[in-house]
Amino acid sequence: MAQAPSLLDANGASPTTQTFEIRDQHVKVPTIDLTVEPDDLWERMRRGFSMPDLNTDLVTDRQIYYINRPGALRQIFSRGQRYLYYIVEELERRGMPTELALLPMVESAFNPMALSSAQASGLWQFVPSTGKSYRLEQNWWVDERRDVIASTNAALDYLQYIYEMHGDWHLALASYNWGEGAVGRAVAKNRAAGQPTEYQFLNMPGETRYYVPKLQALKNIVAQPELFGITLPSIPNRPYFATVESRVPLDLATAARLAETPVEEILALNPGYKRPVLPTNGTQSLIIPANRVDTFLSNLEKHDPASAAWKTYELQEGEGLEGVADRLGISASRLRQVNGLSPRARIGTGYTLIVPSESQGERITLANMLPTKPQAGAIEPPSFIVQRTVVRGRNGKPTVIERKVPVGGAPIKPFASAKDQEKDTPRGKHGKSKGSDKQDEKPASEKPSAKDKSASSSKEKDSGKDKSSAKEKPAAHEKSQGKEKAAGKDKAADSKAESNHKAADKKDNGSKSKDAKDSAGKDKKHH
Repeated sequence: MAQAPSLLDANGASPTTQTFEIRDQHVKVPTIDLTVEPDDLWERMRRGFSMPDLNTDLVTDRQIYYINRPGALRQIFSRGQRYLYYIVEELERRGMPTELALLPMVESAFNPMALSSAQASGLWQFVPSTGKSYRLEQNWWVDERRDVIASTNAALDYLQYIYEMHGDWHLALASYNWGEGAVGRAVAKNRAAGQPTEYQFLNMPGETRYYVPKLQALKNIVAQPELFGITLPSIPNRPYFATVESRVPLDLATAARLAETPVEEILALNPGYKRPVLPTNGTQSLIIPANRVDTFLSNLEKHDPASAAWKTYELQEGEGLEGVADRLGISASRLRQVNGLSPRARIGTGYTLIVPSESQGERITLANMLPTKPQAGAIEPPSFIVQRTVVRGRNGKPTVIERKVPVGGAPIKPFASAKDQEKDTPRGKHGKSKGSDKQDEKPASEKPSAKDKSASSSKEKDSGKDKSSAKEKPAAHEKSQGKEKAAGKDKAADSKAESNHKAADKKDNGSKSKDAKDSAGKDKKHH
């Protein structure tokens, strides 16, 4: 456009009217043809981003955190490429925002074997009670909290439920981490005080405060990776795995051989199985890479079931594990390890053992598949006993301090200071659950820095209370009372407590200081 003349000419008179021609510069705006399916899964995911963006300092803080750890970020993205297609497909089918596919990065770093100290497990970190509420089977053979398909469907069911409850995705995500009841109370409190009820204005635990910013930071990185200097791994927009059914008894090592796929890949796709042998009741479902399905089915037709590397054996009357191990030609310690039995566990008639083959080429170590609990029917001696110390406070009222002591461990000093007692007293972990017992916990897999460990620790302190774990401890105390005499207690220290409190068990006489009273109060509240 030509330069405009001054408002007055040289003589001070108004200038004559001039006509200016403005030529539009046509800028080409890039367009996206939504009728054409993209070849890249990341691009497909970006098209489905539909949550309102959260712009806070915490988002910036998490972005800096992630881009300063490119190695850990690449590992998470690489691990997630097995599962992302299925998750994105399910989200689109339900009409949900596709950025939710990044939530397992926050929950478990895309490690389906992740297990928190609160026993939250799987990609989506379900605690046992919540898993049962969402029909995730948990038994000696399987744990569907770790199953990729079952846990994803349960997690999306729950996310839909809490979104419909709050009508806001940020509040729904806060509920997933903190519990919908806690979020509802926080919203009601702000509303009653005339304060904003959006996510960033709520009074919440530190872990929940960082929860949505973590997801937003990952969303920003995926949306514009070049802006952050991040290169995303290429993920084709096609199924990574497929489910096959078989009525032929299989074990995971044999399945890997039939699919001509590494055992590690089969384990990563079938983390829900807790045993190397697939359940023998009915049809067996197995997830294998999509490009190996034809190979697997072809080899399965030629497979001889008698050549399985793992078999089951039911103990007959009068048989013991050691005798069976000798007769089968394997070590008793390996047989116990495979079956999740401690050296002290006692088993009897009717107990089903998994028997591995020791032949070369079939011997596999599946440490992450071993059970966390023994099969029903095994009798495990108690691993600890309970010490009770009776102390008298300033008000003259007796107080009982209960402490768990490992069996075979050194007895606690009868006159240990209250500070030492409090230091040694075990503290419980709040369970993570959807609802009242939902609590986010960092898995062992996502520990690239001390900062994440700190965040995980703070989360445990700020989480909603899991009352179920607190209720179980008194029962454990009562169950082990009969073993207390075997712990080598100092009877001289017990004598004074016994004379003053005949109804109490014989225990060490602890300190009667105010500090001891405070420690007792804390322990009593905890248990």
